[in-house]
Amino acid sequence: MNHFREPGGNRGGGTFRQNVYMDAFRFLPWNSRAIDSPVAAKSGKLVCLPRGRVASSVLAVGILIGLSAPVRATDPARDPTPAEIATIITKFAAKESEFAKARDLYTYRQTSKIIEYDDAGNPGGKYELVADVVFTDAGKRTERVVRAPVSTLAKIQMTPEDEADLRNVLPFVLTTQDLGEYDVRYLGRQKVDEIGCYMFAVKPKQLDKSGKRYFEGEIWVDDQDLQIVKTYGRSTGYLKTKGQQFPKFETYRQQIDGKYWFPTYTYSDDILNFQQGPQRIKTIVRYDDYKRFKTESIIKYGDPGTGGESPQLPPSTPPPPH
Repeated sequence: MNHFREPGGNRGGGTFRQNVYMDAFRFLPWNSRAIDSPVAAKSGKLVCLPRGRVASSVLAVGILIGLSAPVRATDPARDPTPAEIATIITKFAAKESEFAKARDLYTYRQTSKIIEYDDAGNPGGKYELVADVVFTDAGKRTERVVRAPVSTLAKIQMTPEDEADLRNVLPFVLTTQDLGEYDVRYLGRQKVDEIGCYMFAVKPKQLDKSGKRYFEGEIWVDDQDLQIVKTYGRSTGYLKTKGQQFPKFETYRQQIDGKYWFPTYTYSDDILNFQQGPQRIKTIVRYDDYKRFKTESIIKYGDPGTGGESPQLPPSTPPPPH
């Protein structure tokens, strides 16, 4: 994102209201207490993060982060050996490859919202895009815009990198093919509510000058299914235009089909330190109405065409935050 802030005015950042936009998400501002939020549902049961975790400030590549990784209780189970860790990484990347292929056979709706705030913490301009990922009559996968009101963002500007991140990085998948591009470091065993997980730090080895976008942060891998159930981090990549900033985000997955964990929510509430001054933005992305397409034919993405209405499934709506 690029910054459009006008000269002058209060640039101290100040404090901001600790509210939550939409009932499905949560954020962790400085010195705040975490509230319940959805992470994943397994076997029909909604899984929520526990209360009472501590948030801390994070400084990442010149960005002062208002959303920070919470401290969680460590799972008492034995940590794997280095050889076992290598095997776990290989296996979960293979599972992610299976999931990526399976997700390409699903239709779904993606709703993306970005909101900017003024120094007093009041919401201002907004960007919104609602799009259905569907199939044409010829069986080709395409994206159909359902709603795209004129952006009213005044302090920041959406860039091609932001648009690529909304589509590919926020719902991060680490496949076998992509594994060689990342350094993956084991951090320990931790539980996301009732789900035992291996936690890994993930960082790209180098930034491709082609402009490819990457994920940098932490992932939680279910120790039974060996699939990612949660990610926390930011997008990154080689930038030809200096001065862009990208917020930290959390993406939660849910077991949709009884086998694979699908991204369902992404949430970010962050303060980006631009040269002109700090700017708070909030990002919310929902991935709804997953429905498997009926054919196993080869799928090509991006071809124009018209598809039927995105099939409707009852959305997994979490309880509102307390």
